[in-house]
Amino acid sequence: MFRWSLPQAACVLSVFVSLALAYEDDIEVNYSDNYYNEITEGDPQEPTPSTAPCKIPDLTKWDKLFSMLENSQMRENMLLQYADDIVKVEMGSLRGEMLRFVAQYGGSCGAAVETAGRRMSLQLVAKFREVLDRLNPQESKNVAATGNSAGNSNNLEMLLQQLLSATRTQTSRLTKLETSCFSNAGAVMGTGGGMPSTSKMGFEVPQGRGGHRAQDVTSQEVQGALATLRQTKTELEEVLRSSRQRYLPAGCEMALLFPMRSRRIYTSIIPDVPLSLSSFTVCLWAKPTAVLNKTVLYSYGTRRNPYEIQLLLSRTSALFTVGGEAHLVEARGVVNEPEWIHLCGTWSSKQGLASLWADGRKVASTPGVAEGHILPDGGSLQLGQERNGCCPGSPSAGGGSGSGVPGFEGGFEAKLAFPGKMTGVNMWNRVLSDEEISQMALRDGSGCEMRGNMVAWGVTEMVPHGGAQFIN
Repeated sequence: MFRWSLPQAACVLSVFVSLALAYEDDIEVNYSDNYYNEITEGDPQEPTPSTAPCKIPDLTKWDKLFSMLENSQMRENMLLQYADDIVKVEMGSLRGEMLRFVAQYGGSCGAAVETAGRRMSLQLVAKFREVLDRLNPQESKNVAATGNSAGNSNNLEMLLQQLLSATRTQTSRLTKLETSCFSNAGAVMGTGGGMPSTSKMGFEVPQGRGGHRAQDVTSQEVQGALATLRQTKTELEEVLRSSRQRYLPAGCEMALLFPMRSRRIYTSIIPDVPLSLSSFTVCLWAKPTAVLNKTVLYSYGTRRNPYEIQLLLSRTSALFTVGGEAHLVEARGVVNEPEWIHLCGTWSSKQGLASLWADGRKVASTPGVAEGHILPDGGSLQLGQERNGCCPGSPSAGGGSGSGVPGFEGGFEAKLAFPGKMTGVNMWNRVLSDEEISQMALRDGSGCEMRGNMVAWGVTEMVPHGGAQFIN
């Protein structure tokens, strides 16, 4: 068997050797280099130029500064965002604590504030009724009958001032009470204690079996009480303003009312002594309703010269003339309608110096005005108008109107008329001193007691015409 297997193994080995030799002949190994992008020698190619790398310039100090600013801005934005997040969280927690605090202590504080507000309101109502009682028309008639209307007006204004001051004080006290209530309770929350001390706030917090008694008072009711106090304050200010408009300055007890601008409405003055003067002072209080380019307050003229003396208003200016319109003294920006204004005009023939005073101050002065002139007698003196066709009974009187209206004397123009109130009209035959004019112009003084020796307010006869009338 061994002999048979040996030849068999040799046969198999020879077969494997022949197969291996046949497979080796089929494989060709190529050891040459294979270039797919081979460049032929016929077309030489130019080398592709390469660009130089970008050179980064050096940063200047300004570039560095701007970079630092940008970095700081970014940091600031990050910090702000972080702070905002923190604030939101803290505010949320604070809101929760405040809600818990209000739920625990709001009722007692609200009750105390409501009680204080109710007391203040009752006090204000009582004082307000007292003032209204003093404003009773019957009482005003009794006071007028006794001749003390000026003193009563001053007392009334003083009472209104006190009432207004009391309103402001009560409002301030109520605000402080509310602030103190919540601030004291907030301090208790910060310390973790119980109820706040009530001795400092001036009231006792009601308590029940379970501690604090529940209250139905809310912050809206407290705000309502404050609103009521503010409304009362506004009403008192209106009453005070109305009283100031009704009563007269410088202690005057009556005034002349010129209700509208009309050529029929004026007041004539009939002096007791002749007006032949070489110097004089004219003073008056006026409250104009409306002022045009020329509004006449005080006018004296003769047939020869209707413009011997004129005290005029022109918009916001005051004007004073002697001996004709060519001699003019003007002060601008002294008239504020419809406010009371005190005007004085002084003139001396010797120096020819004319001066104009407004509210106790010399506002204009002009030399050489009608120097050496003597004011003639026999003219016409009136308030609120000037007589162009001077004088009564002259052929030129009437201004061509020919109306024949009873009680109307011609020579007047509606556009020159004065609408408003006038009081304290006086005239002296000398130039008053600066101190005398300043004292006369005090609103709260007693200037109406200083009466002129040529024209005296409340003594010299003054005759209203048309709708002009005396009022208290």
